[in-house]
Amino acid sequence: MSEKEPPAKDESSADRGQGADQGDRKNDGPQRPHKPWRTEGLPAGHGDDDKPRRPRWWKWGAWIVGGYLVLFLLTTMQDQMSGGEQTIAYTDFTVQVQKQNVAEIFSRGDTIEGRLKQAAEVPGKSGSTYTKFTTERPTFANDNLYGDLQKGGATVRATPVVAQRGVLLNLLISLGPFILIAAFYFWLFRRSRAGGGLGGGLGGLLGGGGQQKKPVDPSTVRVTFADVAGIDEVESEIEEVVDYLKDPEKYRRLGARAPKGVLLAGAPGTGKTLLARATAGEAGVPFFSASASEFIEMIVGVGASRVRELFGEARKVAPAIIFIDEIDTIGRARGGARSVGGHDEGEQTLNQILTEMDGFSGTEGVVVLAATNRADVLDPALLRPGRFDRTITVHAPDQPGREAILKVHARGKPLAPDADLTALSRSTPGMTGADLANLLNEAALAAARQGQSQITHRDLTDALEKVQLGTARNVVMPEEERRRTAYHEGGHALLGMIQKGADPVRKVSIIPRGRALGVTLSTPESDRYGYDVDYLRGRIIGALGGMAAEQEVLGVVTTGAESDLETATRIARSMVGRWGMSDAIGPVSILPAEGDARTAGVSDELLNTVDEEVRRLIEQCYAEARRLLRENRPKLDSIADQLLEHETLDEADAYAAAGITHGTRATAAPEPQPAPRDSA
Repeated sequence: MSEKEPPAKDESSADRGQGADQGDRKNDGPQRPHKPWRTEGLPAGHGDDDKPRRPRWWKWGAWIVGGYLVLFLLTTMQDQMSGGEQTIAYTDFTVQVQKQNVAEIFSRGDTIEGRLKQAAEVPGKSGSTYTKFTTERPTFANDNLYGDLQKGGATVRATPVVAQRGVLLNLLISLGPFILIAAFYFWLFRRSRAGGGLGGGLGGLLGGGGQQKKPVDPSTVRVTFADVAGIDEVESEIEEVVDYLKDPEKYRRLGARAPKGVLLAGAPGTGKTLLARATAGEAGVPFFSASASEFIEMIVGVGASRVRELFGEARKVAPAIIFIDEIDTIGRARGGARSVGGHDEGEQTLNQILTEMDGFSGTEGVVVLAATNRADVLDPALLRPGRFDRTITVHAPDQPGREAILKVHARGKPLAPDADLTALSRSTPGMTGADLANLLNEAALAAARQGQSQITHRDLTDALEKVQLGTARNVVMPEEERRRTAYHEGGHALLGMIQKGADPVRKVSIIPRGRALGVTLSTPESDRYGYDVDYLRGRIIGALGGMAAEQEVLGVVTTGAESDLETATRIARSMVGRWGMSDAIGPVSILPAEGDARTAGVSDELLNTVDEEVRRLIEQCYAEARRLLRENRPKLDSIADQLLEHETLDEADAYAAAGITHGTRATAAPEPQPAPRDSA
């Protein structure tokens, strides 16, 4: 299965750069809810950069808790100072009455509080005395207590002997909860004025806001164009922005203004974020970065307020760069089903961005950079001159670019003398900077697991196989299944060797990887950007080689040909319906990249003709694959035997097994074409 279309890139992948590891956000600390952006290179003493501040709600929480504790301590101390009465038995009380030692009492029901003239010893506690006391008079007591107290000169009080809390303190305690609620709403009001709306304060309280911006040391994280590789043509386009930020007066003298906005469009991982950071680092200006999704909250108006504050902060330290990543999150064309009466939060945020970009003339020195991999869905108002004046497409790097990127990412990694980054770059067409960074990291991890002190070329190739084909599985296959898999992969490999202009076979294996029971890896010698009919037919023939080998040798067709048939059908449909490579259809494009062709006015009759041509083309290629394998049966048997013996054949061993001299190929595909044999 030597020909398989590469899997689509994961759209959610982080947009990593073409150069050194970005280290994005690694120094980011907690940020205030209404400031969801990160900063680099702000002037000393500006804003919050001198010292990171904790979120304000901690401050308010500390005041509330502290106030409560102070109030609690004061009331407790008052109770303790005013208390001190000793609970005594009524018998002991009558003894003190008989001794005429009672100075005063207060009675409520059967409870009696009082104070002695002279301290008396606490019953049962030697050395402990009391003056104030409380006791309970039994209901069955039949004594003349009042007369005895009069004889002793005791005063019967109308108020309690133990002082109670004052009216003011009791009022304060009763109003405490209401005071706390009022203070909370006052905090929300202050926060809304500082952060743009009640939603900003409430959103921060609920944890839905962004993070407080944290100062970043320019000497440790700033990157320049020296850290960017493989996209030289893009660097040259953005050099004008750097030059303007470095010396704006040169342009102002001639009445020129810098572009207000530059849109970086490209696939994930091509280096858009790193390029924006390098632009700010090269110009030596502050850099504000945020993801578009961080502006959006459930509460309407929060996003717009954050946009206003972000642009305001940038103007204070101009010249500066504002970078908005994944701008398609809020920049999609308006008027769709997601808009409800113009009050959608995303639409309001977009409107605020449009207003802010119109709000400065271009002489302030604030340049807006934005990145997206869906430039086709952006609102036209964003792309008009005066907002995003330029759109720069960032492509995947070519072979020299990939080699330069690998060298940048290899900094700090000990490479063995046999590690050949040039050869590795030739085997990785179509890979982006993020892919190459991940490739070198996987190689370093593998070397570390094996206890090596250096990264060898074997580690690099093993990492490439793991990234492209998946991790090897420990599956014990029956001997008959191994033999069928060996002929299947041998068919792919042999057709890749004998077809003129085919991609060189790099490795053949019958070790299961991922969903595949075996793999044949074919990658080009150099990049190619246009394909003719002969080359594409050769790819279809190569994709059908595994199925053809099974039928020629074993007389069966298995489910392992599923991915091969998908690849062959996809190429054939594109040749017939999109690229005008069929005489029956002619030089017209019928099948759209997305959607139903009938919506574009294509008739059912023409679509039926496309289906017939696709089937005819695949059948011709399949017949050709069987003929080539039949004529080269000894070579196929030799490859299968070597696979059964060694399980994996590298490039030299595979060609030696087939008895074919490996020469330099003139044509190549733009991406590696692994061909896994899918398990049933």
